[in-house]
Amino acid sequence: MQYDLIIANGQVVTPEATFRAAVLVKEGKVAGFVSGDALPPARETYDASGLYVLPGLIDIHVHFRDPGLTYKEDFGTGSLAAAYGGITTVVDMPNVNPPTATVEAFQLKLAEASKKSYVDFGIVGVVFEENIGEIEKLADAGVVGFKIFMGETVGKLPAPSDGGIIEAMKVIARTGLRVGVHAENNQILRYYTEKLKAAGRTDPVAHVEGRPNIAEAECIARAIMFAEHAGAKLHIYHMSSREGVDLVAAAKRRGVDVSAETGPHYLLLDYTHMHKVGSMLKMNPPVRAKEDQQRLWEGLLDGTIEAVATDHSPHTLEEKLKDNIWEAIPGFCGVETSVPLMLTEVNKGRMTLNHYVKVASEGPARLFNMYPQKGCLRIGSDADFTIVDMNREGVIKAEALHSKSKVTPFDGFQVKGMPVSTIVRGKFVVRDGKLVGGPFGQLVRPVR
Repeated sequence: MQYDLIIANGQVVTPEATFRAAVLVKEGKVAGFVSGDALPPARETYDASGLYVLPGLIDIHVHFRDPGLTYKEDFGTGSLAAAYGGITTVVDMPNVNPPTATVEAFQLKLAEASKKSYVDFGIVGVVFEENIGEIEKLADAGVVGFKIFMGETVGKLPAPSDGGIIEAMKVIARTGLRVGVHAENNQILRYYTEKLKAAGRTDPVAHVEGRPNIAEAECIARAIMFAEHAGAKLHIYHMSSREGVDLVAAAKRRGVDVSAETGPHYLLLDYTHMHKVGSMLKMNPPVRAKEDQQRLWEGLLDGTIEAVATDHSPHTLEEKLKDNIWEAIPGFCGVETSVPLMLTEVNKGRMTLNHYVKVASEGPARLFNMYPQKGCLRIGSDADFTIVDMNREGVIKAEALHSKSKVTPFDGFQVKGMPVSTIVRGKFVVRDGKLVGGPFGQLVRPVR
């Protein structure tokens, strides 16, 4: 048999082991592994000497702004940034225009993404009070999960009532899909924000103080209780607080199917960085204290947190850079910077490369029913690979990002460990740092 592609001489990394092997690819799938120097015939062989071959890395939380908000980003630029950042699959959020609340809106986003995307993608549906009747239709159409905004968000999407959330979770439970929540309590946010504004506070840290830990913790506790009652699988998006980690860990111990993600900004930065970068670092929920950062690391390493995701949320510089923090829009780019930032932490000994694969590939794929099509290197799985050079050093430069937006609080960060090639279903998108293929990204439909 002639294979389409062989990735030779690299160190293959799974959550369980690292081993030298050649990976065989046929018709877009992993077809086998060969140890030793003798290789079967192939149309193409890629020499990965000195490199590590990871299962394709997945970012389960991006906002590519398509359709309707494409002056900030679109699926072409966002997915290009993902490919250069070593990400082979993304999961796109629903707060666009129109919101992904109906099958028609889903199809509109799918059409745009199918034309433009350089990487494979999943699509999340949004839940309002008014569209509970659309949930099962969206599941049948191919969404990988659902999202409920429990607090204020960009786009001003209305939060359902508590009764509506419970009812929606019962319906989502029947689909077998996972429902994620943006967990911030609106009443707490509004009270403290108005109090700070009345005191004349406009500095960047006021944003953090206006969204205290308890606002996230209360929402997580409530969501866990609702999901437990409804029998739904729950996911906590962009978890930022130590209280959140404790609540998720406790729920897991009593058997609740609850998962969580956190992001590089919560793991690597704290609120004091706002003194330097100001509104650039504004995000909902906010980057918090060192104690929160430490607890998030503990949760990531002990399995309480299953995924690293970026909440890639691009905006224009005009929207971001404001002297008055209340006027700045929350969010910044992340899909292109996440992998080198996290590989740098691997090189520092903060986690193993195997565990990084677990939280950046396998865990995300399992959460949103994409495993084992995605998230692993198994015979028959999609031939998605992120090939990294753990010795390569560089500097993150905002102006070099491939997103439409060039907004990142990590501008100037030194990194060691970088993606060099990105392969989606056996085809190179980025090879040795250069764009060579695509766009040929496809929708990933969940296994139900």
